[in-house]
Amino acid sequence: MNQGLQLRYYAAAGVIAAIVLNLLLRTFVRLGGVFTTLLIAAAIAAGLALVFHWRTGRAPSNAERWRFTLLYGGVLGLLYLGLLGMMYLQDTPSPMGLFLFSLHYLCYPVLAWLALSPRHGR
Repeated sequence: MNQGLQLRYYAAAGVIAAIVLNLLLRTFVRLGGVFTTLLIAAAIAAGLALVFHWRTGRAPSNAERWRFTLLYGGVLGLLYLGLLGMMYLQDTPSPMGLFLFSLHYLCYPVLAWLALSPRHGR
């Protein structure tokens, strides 16, 4: 299978997992805050890294790591921009609210970047 196509599937699986896990933990279990975001982002990143290593038998190269992080972070970024737009429709968020919102978003690509590190794939 083409490596670029395979990375798109990994990124799509990560985005779908982020949506489903956020929906389940925040709606039904009633967990919230940065801790829940870190928990979800770490679980997705670790799962994706393990599946990549299991299927390919190696750690991702730097180019694959960059491509995956950009795809994953880009799609999640678009979804977060949609959420930000909905927040602006209700009421203009404060600067601290925007900072926390950005922090929640950045957890996902940063933890994915760290989990796909070549030293963790040995």
